[in-house]
Amino acid sequence: MRPESDLELAERAARRAGALLLERFGGPASGLEQKSSSTDMVSDADRDAETAIVDMLRAERPDDGLLGEEDASREGLSGRRWVIDPLDGTTNYLYRFPAWVVSVAVEDSEGGLAGAVFDPVRDELFAAARGEGLVVNGERTSVREPVATERALVATGFSYESARRADQAAVVSRVLPRVRDIRRAGAAAFDLALLAAGRLDGYYERGLKPWDWAAGRLLVTEAGGTVVELEDEPAGLVAASTPELAEALVGLVG
Repeated sequence: MRPESDLELAERAARRAGALLLERFGGPASGLEQKSSSTDMVSDADRDAETAIVDMLRAERPDDGLLGEEDASREGLSGRRWVIDPLDGTTNYLYRFPAWVVSVAVEDSEGGLAGAVFDPVRDELFAAARGEGLVVNGERTSVREPVATERALVATGFSYESARRADQAAVVSRVLPRVRDIRRAGAAAFDLALLAAGRLDGYYERGLKPWDWAAGRLLVTEAGGTVVELEDEPAGLVAASTPELAEALVGLVG
């Protein structure tokens, strides 16, 4: 029997967690706790989804490292690391707002090897492996054709910290008149997956954690897009699109 590839494992892990989450979606929340702020929440659904992924990865790739949003982090021996967000869009999930995904990626010293972002509500699986392009539910797809900045539909996200949100609101007021429109779904991995699949023109956000965009970054680059990362203060900026628009977004956001 052929060994399971990294991409197949990422897809299977994302689907397993997604099935668990979808089964509970719309039901009462349990184990709800506040993390960094009143807008940054975690629930038993997050924890159980992460456990489902971690148990699978530990069984199939025992020597690989792990980095998870909740508690699953460990050093590995293989030089490879799985980066997981078991529920990207927790607030949406708790409010029964159907914009949340599972994100699973594996990386080595050169970057992403494979990644999967699964949207259980729509049963859409966005998947990519290094050098193999982007596939959405089995169909190869790519980013949109380049557009002028003023014709770009752009997504962004906001911090959990109220002080930083005020700064981000000022940035939106600067960007919005210069683009077609702005969307804010509340889940970075979801935004990047949509961008990779040609449903957005651009994306920018500050303050992302590795698990927020490990899979999404690979999806975008394998779909023919580019991702720019600036490690500046107060929080690093990530911009993604076609090369020209990504640079324009960096210039607008500042």
